[in-house]
Amino acid sequence: MSLGTSPIAARIDEHNGASPDLVELMTVADVADLLKVSKSWVYEHTRLRAKPHTDRLPHVKIGKYVRFDPHCIRAFLDHQTAR
Repeated sequence: MSLGTSPIAARIDEHNGASPDLVELMTVADVADLLKVSKSWVYEHTRLRAKPHTDRLPHVKIGKYVRFDPHCIRAFLDHQTAR
């Protein structure tokens, strides 16, 4: 079930007046599959403390979980490709 069509998402949208284009967040495994890298590589690139923020994979922490907005991952890849 897509987050945008779930009853919970509908209530959040209703309560916050959020945009209906809310997308489902990706997991570490989703991003690893997309980029053809290991999950440990994905985790490592969310916490590169010695590197500039622009070199880190954009992510959201939800408690102990790391999630990724597909639009932000696309923008990150476009930025990396343009270098």
